[in-house]
Amino acid sequence: MRSAKNVSTPSARLIPENEEEPPGSISPAARTSPAKVLFFEPSIISRAKSFKKQNSITSAFRRKFFPMVSDKQWNDWHWQVINRICRPDQLGRFLNLSQAEQNAFKHSRKLPLSITPYYMSLLNSNDPDQPLRRSVVPTEHEFSKMPEEEDDPLGEESQSPLPGLVHRYPDRVLLLVLDFCTTYCRYCTRSRLVGKGAILPSQSRLERAIEYIRNTPSIRDVLLSGGDPLTLSDRKLDWLLARLREIPHVEIIRIGTKIPAVLPQRITPQLVRVFKKYHPLWMSLHFTHPEECTPEAYRACGMLADGGIPLGSQTVLLNGINNNVDTMKALVHHLMKMRVRPYYLYQCDPISGSRHFRTSVENGLEIIRGLRGHTSGYAVPNYVIDAPKGGGKIPVMPDYVVGYQGNELILRNYENKEFRYTDSACRV
Repeated sequence: MRSAKNVSTPSARLIPENEEEPPGSISPAARTSPAKVLFFEPSIISRAKSFKKQNSITSAFRRKFFPMVSDKQWNDWHWQVINRICRPDQLGRFLNLSQAEQNAFKHSRKLPLSITPYYMSLLNSNDPDQPLRRSVVPTEHEFSKMPEEEDDPLGEESQSPLPGLVHRYPDRVLLLVLDFCTTYCRYCTRSRLVGKGAILPSQSRLERAIEYIRNTPSIRDVLLSGGDPLTLSDRKLDWLLARLREIPHVEIIRIGTKIPAVLPQRITPQLVRVFKKYHPLWMSLHFTHPEECTPEAYRACGMLADGGIPLGSQTVLLNGINNNVDTMKALVHHLMKMRVRPYYLYQCDPISGSRHFRTSVENGLEIIRGLRGHTSGYAVPNYVIDAPKGGGKIPVMPDYVVGYQGNELILRNYENKEFRYTDSACRV
């Protein structure tokens, strides 16, 4: 039985030596130690306290695979990132790989493999159809491309005035801070970019993006995404948020992240203190399945919510993972208890190799019908399609309006019963 110190991982790509970097980025010493190259500087970040709660599945996993790793190590997000599972041979330690999973490694992968030890602990070692396992372990199916699929289905490249900056809507921009994630979802919309080292969090690039925002007064809302922005150090996030807050017309800053689901250890009191300095700050989380809603995830979301950060979840509708009413209802109920508002239910984007993940639109409408009226209104997300070629998010709703008879509007409720509403302002 091997302990954690035997697990080696490929390093993340470094910022080029000739690039300026914001405070708190990779230290010079780290550049000469490939096994420890990360997007943080461990010497300047306090360690988070050990979690008081841990789910039983993770506890059993630790006893089996990491018996010599202390609670302090396991609950240190730096340790989790350093010990990511990034190679097929490492994956085979924890999972009995199916033929479809083994075949995936015969191809040159466009999207890297990376899973934190914490998230690996949630995967079923013997069931390749387990929802969480299907979402992060590659299979041969992602190498089959359908005619409607594209590497950049949303047309982000055509709406990027600068590298890593997408300006699709008039009043808001998407700033891709970096292309690194601790755990890569196999259905990732930006699988053409993430994990490639093409978008680095260098000061010169970020300064150019900030200058664009400063010179565009119509921008009132900035969304930080990537990759995952929370893989930056506290100091680097502090620097970036402070620079954006200096711009008078930037009213709202949002952060898109999957960290509370895949690396809840990253959410520390120190990080929350940084965020509290820059309100109004909102956060869009990415939860896919109720099995992600562990005590650790509850704790992470609770810390963020206690820090005054409104939390919303953007869930992707995925075939065989969450595309039924019972699973989605269990997920949104967990989210509500975690103080996370179910915000969007996305139709899976037609990225290259995504056919095995995509469902019919009718499947999504069926789920919304199964939620509306059957649970709290706050728990019902907006079902949207992010239109190809940069068309933006378009809501898709079941047909609750039957039509008019004179000045009476005929409505259909969640029980499929019809009701009449007298619309006095209607001109017959």
